[in-house]
Amino acid sequence: MKKLYLNTGGFDTIFNELKDTFNGELTSTANEYKLTFKSKWAKGTISGARFEKEMTYMHFDLTFYDDVNLSMESNPSAPVFFAYCTKGRFAHSFGVNGENKTIKEKHSGIVSNTSAINSVLSFESHKQIQFSIIGVPTFVNAKEDNIDFVTQLRKKFIHESGNYIHQGVQNLKVKEKFQELNSIPQKGTVRYLLMKSILRDIVEHEIAQHSYNYLNTFDPIVNLAVRQIGEIKRISSMNFSEVLHAAGTASLHFFPRVIKGKYHFSFKPYNQKLAS
Repeated sequence: MKKLYLNTGGFDTIFNELKDTFNGELTSTANEYKLTFKSKWAKGTISGARFEKEMTYMHFDLTFYDDVNLSMESNPSAPVFFAYCTKGRFAHSFGVNGENKTIKEKHSGIVSNTSAINSVLSFESHKQIQFSIIGVPTFVNAKEDNIDFVTQLRKKFIHESGNYIHQGVQNLKVKEKFQELNSIPQKGTVRYLLMKSILRDIVEHEIAQHSYNYLNTFDPIVNLAVRQIGEIKRISSMNFSEVLHAAGTASLHFFPRVIKGKYHFSFKPYNQKLAS
């Protein structure tokens, strides 16, 4: 078992610490960083971008040749972390002896930690792991432009115990946003602004999904669909869940259950002719 430690600091400090830890090659341009390394105990890349005080983003593509624990010091800015695993799996715990929560492929996790306990990530040897993390600080100046956004984050994801973690299947809309993020062709300032916008969209989608009034947010969409269902029958061979998917409103598994229970619709293809 190899044990690594990452202290609190700015984005420059974090990447320089990672460079020393992995003995890798670090390149940076403006607000983006990329660390490449290959050694006897690990290989891969760690890339990231910082967006002033508002947000940070990191992507990891790693293979370890020994089991690894990465202990990260609690951050005074109390960030909420949104983690998305695209290959392999890793585990998270609050402290070395805390309960392990596994985040596997096509799943996501949301973590906040306002206590003095370190967050620990655990990785298995000889298994490639790919995951991304968005970090949003929640201790900010009251005069900041994004104070309402931060307030929503604190209400949803900061727990009075000091520790919060949620695991679940990665949302389809979030997956599509990451595909959009990874295919940005532009460079420089345009790329920076597009990345910031997409990452902000992902976090806002997570806030909406975990809000108590999440269903009410989509009631107007559902009601419109109800009023127009006759026309849909006439012109479309799509079933209703496909219509919702095309609209990009939410997960295919979530909305059919809601609408079936609330409006008593069955999700069969509407390809029958109207009764004369």
